[in-house]
Amino acid sequence: MDFRGKKFERGSNWSDQEVVELLQLWGNESVQMELESCLRNQHVFNRIADALREKGIHRTGDQCREKIKKMKLEYRRLKDNSKTLRGGRAWKFYEIMDRVLTHRPTLSYGSVGPSGILNQNVLQNPMSDGFHGPFSQYGHSQTHPEMIEIKCEDVQSDEQCLTPEHPSMTYIHDSGGEQEEDEQGMLDRGQDSPISRVEVTGEVSVSPPGFCESNMAGSSGQNAHTQFWRKRKTLEPLEDLITQMLMAQRASEERFLQLEERRMMQEQEAEERRLRLEERRLQLDRQHELRMFTVFSQMLGMIRQNGGEPIPMPASNSGFSPEGDNMKRASSSKVQEPEMGDKYNCKQFYSPYLSNRGNILSGFQGSSEEGYRAYHEDKYDEDKNPNGIINFGTSENKLCFDLMSKRLTQSDMNVIEPPLLQYPDWKGHGFLREEVARFLTYYCKAPAPLNSENVVILNGCGSLFSALAAVLCDPGDSILIATPFYGGITQSIFLYSGINLVYVHLTSKVTSSDTRPFQLTVQKMESALEAAKEKGSVVKALILINPSNPVGDIYSTSEMLDFLEFAKRHSLHVIVDEIYMLSVFDESSTFHSVLSFDKLPDPQRTHVMWGISKDFAVSGVRFGTLYSQNQDVCNGVASLCYFHGVCGPVQYKIAQLLRDRDWINQIYLRANHARLRAAQAFVADELRALGVPFLNRGAGFFIWIDFRKYLKSPTFEEEVILWRHFLDNKVLLSCGKAFECCEPGWFRIIFSDKTHRLQLGMQRLRKVLEGREKELHLEQKNQAEEDGKADSTDEVIYVSSHREPSSSNLSDLIVQLQHQMRSSDWLQQNTPENFAQQNPEVFEVYSKYAGKP
Repeated sequence: MDFRGKKFERGSNWSDQEVVELLQLWGNESVQMELESCLRNQHVFNRIADALREKGIHRTGDQCREKIKKMKLEYRRLKDNSKTLRGGRAWKFYEIMDRVLTHRPTLSYGSVGPSGILNQNVLQNPMSDGFHGPFSQYGHSQTHPEMIEIKCEDVQSDEQCLTPEHPSMTYIHDSGGEQEEDEQGMLDRGQDSPISRVEVTGEVSVSPPGFCESNMAGSSGQNAHTQFWRKRKTLEPLEDLITQMLMAQRASEERFLQLEERRMMQEQEAEERRLRLEERRLQLDRQHELRMFTVFSQMLGMIRQNGGEPIPMPASNSGFSPEGDNMKRASSSKVQEPEMGDKYNCKQFYSPYLSNRGNILSGFQGSSEEGYRAYHEDKYDEDKNPNGIINFGTSENKLCFDLMSKRLTQSDMNVIEPPLLQYPDWKGHGFLREEVARFLTYYCKAPAPLNSENVVILNGCGSLFSALAAVLCDPGDSILIATPFYGGITQSIFLYSGINLVYVHLTSKVTSSDTRPFQLTVQKMESALEAAKEKGSVVKALILINPSNPVGDIYSTSEMLDFLEFAKRHSLHVIVDEIYMLSVFDESSTFHSVLSFDKLPDPQRTHVMWGISKDFAVSGVRFGTLYSQNQDVCNGVASLCYFHGVCGPVQYKIAQLLRDRDWINQIYLRANHARLRAAQAFVADELRALGVPFLNRGAGFFIWIDFRKYLKSPTFEEEVILWRHFLDNKVLLSCGKAFECCEPGWFRIIFSDKTHRLQLGMQRLRKVLEGREKELHLEQKNQAEEDGKADSTDEVIYVSSHREPSSSNLSDLIVQLQHQMRSSDWLQQNTPENFAQQNPEVFEVYSKYAGKP
């Protein structure tokens, strides 16, 4: 009778006897090999079902496969979770499944009889003779000599058995005729505790999980159970302590690795700083050697050309033309104007890939650029680099970062609309130009509302200088400007547009016509303009900075009107820079903007510029505005806004900032002026304690200091040497040469910084000045001794380093060479012996030439 197409009436419920028979057939080695080697194994289970029918068990191949599948799932669940079923009992067929699936020797079962004992005849012949296939070779096995009776206990699992199980069953461990008994004791912990499995080593027979041997039910089993759980409870706290110890050790190791990484990073940063400092020191040494050899070669050339007699030197290329006592012009000859590159401190630089103007741009170098570069390579930081350079040279307001960052991050500032992300009107967005016009009308106290059509927006006042120079002048023309002035104008005008600057040199000497040091007058501008015309220069414009940088002067209304009238007489455009107009913190000082005048002498040639970088402490936000009533000038500058425009989101933020008058007047300006006053007072008191003269003004971020008494000689070379002493002691100042001052020894210091940086910077500055005083005192003492030893025959040539050298002779070069030798230990380091060791080939060639007559 074929049962494969008929549903068995008992469904999927299997008795233990049926499961044993199924496992016996399925666990056969040949069956397992066939199941593993074929992709579709339905025919294997069909043959297993045929074998079961021979034994009186009517199952289909699908039912056999499903039962095996469920038993596999149950086995894996127990094995993965290492748990037992409810009641503390293991699944009775776990050991059989484990042996089959782990390729261990299988167990041969007999059929369960009425007495609960497996019948050996079934064990000996599990497959009937009528079954043909790969199972038939395992159909005859030897009877195991011993039978072990094992009680089958009721278990509860996810798939409950509906058929009653036989009370007991006996299994035989078949291992090729030799008996090996495995026993595994199951210790019942309780209803809710997981099972504990104890592995027994050696030749010990262990029962499969789910079976309980009768000899384990005695008192010895109970005692072993009790002792085991006592040990278990004793070991649990120890395991917790070990776990905690391991976790703490792991956390310590991670912390150690973090500290080690941080230490390595700090060492790397320190090494990088050391290399940078060493490289800069070598560069300074090379420059010093070059200056020494240059002076020495000039001396030799003069001696050879004149047969040993000193000859006049060419005109100095210092970039300024001192007036009065500092300069005496020869009436018979005309002073030659220095080359354009030499005038603006451009090095002799040549590259075949660049034009003449490109070589001038590449060779441009000043003390401000060099110091600014050194500062960014070794910037002071309280935590990361406490020995770095403190910047007292860059005019930035660092006192109000907290106020500005808070205001610029408020919700009304964060607006992004499509028009802000598109190309704007090149003059600037209309809403911003209208707001700038209202802002300047209010704070410049204009007599009438300013027109937004006269406003042009660029990315900074430096761009405005460049654009105005290009619009108002032709290449080679000149612009008149009073010195000292902000050196960045030179770069903006000369380097960018090729426009020259004509200097109106101001001095510290107070005369009958001057009421204060470095005072600008119309008479001085007339003299400078006349001298420029005599040299063939075409002057097109005049630059006025109010308040002045670096002196800090605030021009009165009458002075500004005189300057504008002078410009009108000579048809000069006037560029008025009022970038510090809201940084006048002295209550006794009053600022008057050009836009506040009722009537301008020449409104079509008067152009006012302002920006937010100084007054609002945001020098990194590049924004500058031009106001001019000349629409031709506005359109010409606007045509360059394509290169110097301001992005839309920044324009929106600036408009919101300028619109907030209440915040500006009530919060920002009050706090800014109070902080500027306190910082300026601190630095001024420190300078008074040092006995250093300075100009005390109430505008801007700077103090103009007189360090002339610390120079060994009144030359710009000595000024640069003192500037380098400050830089070597990690404080950056701006020397007077950077502002084209005609008097060596003046320096600008920026005080708009935090108190702790001001204190540390002034300590370093004091250290340099005290060391300089000791050097000067010792040099004066040595000079007095040498003057006493010198005879009247002039066999000993000596020129005082404190005497200003006369105009261009051999003695001047000797003085310069002495300064170079005293300012460095080059001669001590570069002895003939050291030179011979470091450069033997060069020294050999030198010796050969030196030996020739």
